[in-house]
Amino acid sequence: MCTELVPPGSRAVLVYDAISPAPRCLRMFLLEKGLRLPAVTVDVMRGENREPAWLAVNPAGQTPALRLDDGSVLAEAVAIAEYLEELHPAPALIGATPQQRALTRQWWRRVELNVTEFIHNAFHYAEGLPRFTSRIPVAPEAAAGLKRIAQDRLAWLDGLFGAGPWLCGERFSAADIWLYVWLDFGAGMNQPFDRALPNIGPWFARMEARSSAAASRELLATA
Repeated sequence: MCTELVPPGSRAVLVYDAISPAPRCLRMFLLEKGLRLPAVTVDVMRGENREPAWLAVNPAGQTPALRLDDGSVLAEAVAIAEYLEELHPAPALIGATPQQRALTRQWWRRVELNVTEFIHNAFHYAEGLPRFTSRIPVAPEAAAGLKRIAQDRLAWLDGLFGAGPWLCGERFSAADIWLYVWLDFGAGMNQPFDRALPNIGPWFARMEARSSAAASRELLATA
């Protein structure tokens, strides 16, 4: 639990972690990078991310976040990953060249806009409804449709998949991490995907076999 927030002006770099898919994406990214950063856990299950102490750190009330060495805070898992890649370019998970970076961002956007956002919102409006009703506007009547759209768009993504073995061809990337973590989350939240998809099915098995897949389930503060 995040019982002690680092005050503004601190020189400590710190990850604010949580039990949630976006923080797990960042954890897997860090593991693949071989980066170890100090971390504290924000207890989102009891709503700590909606309390004044956390909102003073990240007014959006979301996790993860990264406190930088000047005391400022960077939020949004994608932005944090981009920042860390700039500081630690190897191994390149976004790309070592402009073309590689553009290709990763192309797949990343396809994954987020067409698949993972639908999984996310469907969870809010169905299995996560008791938790989120008092926090955000919810639309339970939309949940089934959102789940259907996520699966339809995943099949569409499968059709775009090239020779592989990864979304960016021979190059493993952050786009693979984001899709894997959200599909794994969905499988445990009544949103299983079709493992028979000819490209995504074998790809998911390859992702599960990476050591970072299992290790990313563990919170950074307890690793």
